[in-house]
Amino acid sequence: MDERPRLRLAVDGPVQADTARLADVVAGSLSDLAVPVARVSTRDFLRGRSVRLEYGHDDPDSVYDLYYDFPALRREVLDALAPDGRHTWLPRLRDPETDRSVRVSPEPAPPGTVAVVDGRFLARDDVRDGFDLIVHLDVSEGALGRRLPADEAKRTSGAWARYLTEDAPAEYADLVVRFDHPDRPALKPG
Repeated sequence: MDERPRLRLAVDGPVQADTARLADVVAGSLSDLAVPVARVSTRDFLRGRSVRLEYGHDDPDSVYDLYYDFPALRREVLDALAPDGRHTWLPRLRDPETDRSVRVSPEPAPPGTVAVVDGRFLARDDVRDGFDLIVHLDVSEGALGRRLPADEAKRTSGAWARYLTEDAPAEYADLVVRFDHPDRPALKPG
């Protein structure tokens, strides 16, 4: 019987495009080594638009508290791939463009599967223990202002500031990467 553990890796950062790009590189490298990969993005685990925007389009607290369906991510991916889990995972819950639930079947996670999950707020206290390894992208306030799309800068920068204060993700991360310039990432000593 194959006893290789299933692992759950988070790529946590404020700029969704950056976390997705890095997670894709990691997932691709693992696949090249014949490691089974479960590639997941929090962007596909959003709550419905009516919930996310209940307090307005630019409310940072809504971004932090209401945008992502972390209970579903835990249930359908992280807890499902835990040693005592069901060993299947759901790739998507909601289409972010249409704001509709998607109908996809759970996929099997053979022994040795690595779930590579990207997104924001993955070191929150209600999520972080679902990961075996957390990579936190540390982005300065100035770089964050330049790197976020204009339509989400206000709400995301406020939510990210709250996250840094309340959850201290760098303290819980296994790796902290300075990511002001994605073409020149730097591993921070820790």
